[in-house]
Amino acid sequence: MLDPKKLEEIAKNISAAIPPGVKNMADEAEGRIKQVLQAQLSKLDFVSREEFDIQSQVLIRTREKLEALEARLDELEGKSEES
Repeated sequence: MLDPKKLEEIAKNISAAIPPGVKNMADEAEGRIKQVLQAQLSKLDFVSREEFDIQSQVLIRTREKLEALEARLDELEGKSEES
C-alpha cells in the first residue's frame, strides 16, 4: 500500500518542478474556463437552490390548505345530504 505522506511529497515535488509560466497559464486557463461556464449557465433558465427550497415550501403549504379545504367541502356536502 502506498503511504499517503509519500504521495503528497511526490505531488509537491512534481508541482515544484513545473515552470512558473506553465503554472500561470494553468491558473489563467482555469479562471477563463470558470468565467465562460458561469456566463453560459447564467443564460440557462435555472433557479437557485434557495429559490427552489422556498417554492417547495410554498407548494407544501398550498397542498396542506387544499387538503383542508377538500375535507371541509366533504364535510359540508355530507351535512347537506343529511338535510
